[in-house]
Amino acid sequence: MKNIMNGMPETALSWVEVSRAALRHNIRLFRDLIGPRREFMAVVKANAYGHGIGEVAQVAIENGVDWLGVNSLEEGLALRRLGVAAPILVLGYVPLEGLEDAVAGGLRFIVYNPETVEKAAAVAKRAKKEARLHIKLETGTHRQGITEKQLLPFVRRIRKHPGLVLEGLTSHFANIEDTTNFEYPRRQLDAYKAAVARLRAEGIVFPYKHMSCTAAAMLFPETYFNLVRVGIGLYGLWPSKETFLSCKLRKRRPLALKPALAWKTRIAQVKVIPKGAFVGYGGTYRTTRRTLLAVIPVGYYDGYGRSLSNSSHVLIGGRRAAVVGRVAMDFLMADVTDIPGVGLEDEAVLIGKSGKEQITAGTLAALAGTIAYEIVARINPEIPRIVV
Repeated sequence: MKNIMNGMPETALSWVEVSRAALRHNIRLFRDLIGPRREFMAVVKANAYGHGIGEVAQVAIENGVDWLGVNSLEEGLALRRLGVAAPILVLGYVPLEGLEDAVAGGLRFIVYNPETVEKAAAVAKRAKKEARLHIKLETGTHRQGITEKQLLPFVRRIRKHPGLVLEGLTSHFANIEDTTNFEYPRRQLDAYKAAVARLRAEGIVFPYKHMSCTAAAMLFPETYFNLVRVGIGLYGLWPSKETFLSCKLRKRRPLALKPALAWKTRIAQVKVIPKGAFVGYGGTYRTTRRTLLAVIPVGYYDGYGRSLSNSSHVLIGGRRAAVVGRVAMDFLMADVTDIPGVGLEDEAVLIGKSGKEQITAGTLAALAGTIAYEIVARINPEIPRIVV
């Protein structure tokens, strides 16, 4: 029954396959949606939502994406070391001591603290290089950002320094995915537009304005401005059921996204255990028959959550096998009694397809009481990512 992919290291216990065709398909869908005149930012933060930042970045750039969005300085510098020359925007916080590396690496970064501005100005002057800044405007998410009242003085502070370039004005929606009532995101969008208008009245125009996310890109063309950020949709995953429903309610054709990720492993042991035997820590599962058990070398350290204990399935030979007992740090167990021919090191699919069966990130998210974002983003980055 073995179906281990050609080219995989023989010692790999589990691996993630990333479909180049699916990524290309999803990129094309969003490019067609936003049009050729706007620039496209692929958000590859959190190891490209668990898909592999280097692997996804390469495919994205090859398929016409203009910008890459990361969360941290480390992610941005890692892409530069891989030879990525495209504009990279650090969407998260860059520590003051990291600004020198950010400027040296030609990374754009978000600003909202006066301390960051002053340190960036000193770094740019010393390095004789420009620092390209994007101001984060607070419109209602209440995370990073400055208020509209603080915006003009903040802009003036930046413009005093010749080495600082005001490249972008950005904001982020707080509740556009988990609702079909868009009163709050419209208030945020109106606040952003009003701030842009007030700055324009002062003669201040930003080269790039961006506020979109996947849900906004799907639902509201008025959020596009001239740079569109796309995250979860790039990977073929819907932001939420509400987003899909909102497309229907707003008479917008839902995008035919293709999930790009499959997570696979191989069976470490096949064993027969008697009726009445307890499986795993805590004795949370007890067999009701003589049971053929597959021991699978993946656990919560790898990103397969403990919350999936006694509730999820894996796919083996095109059949579903129930996960029984608690998911441990490095192992889980599956009941393969009704699957004929299961053997040592046979392939087990944690996310993806096998035969006619499929397990999606959304399926696991529903069982775990979370969202698909968390399921894929928590897959251990040390697990190999293979573009297929």
